[in-house]
Amino acid sequence: MINKIENLLQGFQSGNKKSLARFISLIENGNEHNYLLLDKIYAQVGKAIRIGITGPPGAGKSTIINCLTKRYRHLGKTVGIIAIDPTSPFTGGALLGDRIRMNELASDEGVFIRSMATRGSSGGLALRTHEVADLLDAFGFDIIFLETIGVGQAELDIVDAADSIVVVLVPESGDAIQAMKAGLMEIADIFVVNKADREGADRAALQIQQALEFRNHNFDWKPPVLSMVANQGKGINLLEQNLEEHANYLASHHRRQNMKKNRIEKYLRQIINEKLVEKIWQPALKKKMEGQIDKIKQKKKSPYAAGQQIVKELLRNKIKN
Repeated sequence: MINKIENLLQGFQSGNKKSLARFISLIENGNEHNYLLLDKIYAQVGKAIRIGITGPPGAGKSTIINCLTKRYRHLGKTVGIIAIDPTSPFTGGALLGDRIRMNELASDEGVFIRSMATRGSSGGLALRTHEVADLLDAFGFDIIFLETIGVGQAELDIVDAADSIVVVLVPESGDAIQAMKAGLMEIADIFVVNKADREGADRAALQIQQALEFRNHNFDWKPPVLSMVANQGKGINLLEQNLEEHANYLASHHRRQNMKKNRIEKYLRQIINEKLVEKIWQPALKKKMEGQIDKIKQKKKSPYAAGQQIVKELLRNKIKN
C-alpha cells in the first residue's frame, strides 16, 4: 500500500489528473492513509482563490460557474470546481453529475470538475470539502469554485471554506426574504439576482439593497447587488470584476490572512474531534453503554446521569479496552 501511495503522490506532483481524481476518492472514502497523503502536500496549499457559490435550487449556480470558468480560462487561469450534490441512496455517491451540466468544460485541460455527495452533512457542503479544496489548491489551480447543494437555511458552512461568497437568487418566490431568514445576508460578499429578464427582478434587487442597510457593518466592504441573465452570458464580466475587487479588498485589509487563520483553527478542531471520537468509540465503551441503556430502560437511571458518568469514567481512564 505504501508503494501505491508513493506512486500516487508522484503522479499528483507531476500534474497527473488521474492521480488527483484517485487521491480525492481515497479522501472521500475515508481511507486510513488520508492524513499521511494530505500531510505530504500541505506545504503547497494556500495560493488558490476559493469562491463559494450558494443559493436556492434552480437559481442558476451551475450556469454562473460555467460562465465564470470560461471567463477565467480566457484570462489564462486554471479552474477547479467542487459541486456538492445530494447523496444517492444506492451508491452513496453524488446523485447529480455536474459533469453533465458542465460537460462542455470537461475537455478543457485547465479545468477539473468533481461532484461530491453530502453523505449526511447538513451544512450545504460535503463532509470532505475542505480536504478536496486543499488538494485542488496544492495541485496548482488558480481558482476553486465551491457550489453548495442549495438546501436553503443550512448553507452556512460555506463561510469557513471560501474567500469570497456569491449568493445567487432569482426574482420569483420571495428569494430575497428567504435569504434574510436563512442568514445569507450576513455571509454574502456579492449578491446576484439571476434571470433578471423575468418580472420582479428590479424589485428583488431593491429588497436586497434595503435589507443590506440593516446588516452588521463590521467591515468596509458593502456587498454589490448585480443583475444577471447567466444563460445568455449577460453580467458575467461584471461579476468577475467584482470578485477581483473583493479579492483585492481582502488582500489590502489583511482579511484573507485572518480568514485563513480561522479556517485552519476550525479545521484543526475538526481533525482533533474526529481523532478523539475514533479513539473513544472502542468496544469497551460500547459495552459500558449497553449496561447503562438497560438501566435507563428500567428507569433506574436517567440518560443525563448515565452520560455524565460515562464521560467521567473516560476522563479518569477507567474504561479501558
